[in-house]
Amino acid sequence: MQKKEETAAVPQRLNKYLSDAGVCSRRQADRYVEEGRITVDGKAAELGQRVLPEQQICVDGKPIRISRKRVLLAVNKPRGIVCTTQKKEKDNIVDFIHYPERIYPVGRLDKESEGLLLMTNDGELMNEILKARNGHEKEYQVKVDKPVTKQFLRKMAQGVAILDTVTRPCKVRQTGPCSFRIILTQGLNRQIRRMCEVLGYRVKELKRLRIMNITLGDLPEGQYRDVTETEFRELERLTGRRSVWKNRKE
Repeated sequence: MQKKEETAAVPQRLNKYLSDAGVCSRRQADRYVEEGRITVDGKAAELGQRVLPEQQICVDGKPIRISRKRVLLAVNKPRGIVCTTQKKEKDNIVDFIHYPERIYPVGRLDKESEGLLLMTNDGELMNEILKARNGHEKEYQVKVDKPVTKQFLRKMAQGVAILDTVTRPCKVRQTGPCSFRIILTQGLNRQIRRMCEVLGYRVKELKRLRIMNITLGDLPEGQYRDVTETEFRELERLTGRRSVWKNRKE
């Protein structure tokens, strides 16, 4: 009897359960609850509700189960693909990748942009990467519509007023007459495009090359790869969380 008590499952919040299942983020899960799209054992779910693995949890009428396989993919997103799990968007990234496990994008890369995107079924890891206060680096290659000047580079690096705030200081270096690389530590909506517009430039091409220690490398456009064990362990170190690499491989 004592042994059974020690191994009994512990209830967890519904939003965390759905995040771990690769359905959506915790915030999205709460929205789904408010919209009445989630049921637990046939009854409408409630915000903050705790659930057990043996309970029947459905989203839009479809049963959800947590996969024990931890997935983290590096994807080379082409232009025209939208970083959403919403099926109503015909060019959504989930259908484009068509991965056999439930996964979702870590953050966004706007439709007109291309390059590195991480996709996972690990909601906790996603949250750690996206926390603005952590200041994780993301690197981009950008091409604009006219010659880059020293004044432009200086202003970009110092911070630009957009969206009722001033962007954090960042690293910028010129790579060609009309191109530059930039390393950001925040992720405001269409941040680079907005920064350039304020300074009188228009972005023609934008490609993300790196997220923290994960790089795009020579990954072909439209393809994906599994993040390596070495990359995954370093990512965990940078986010400051306990390693789950062994669980990820089960």
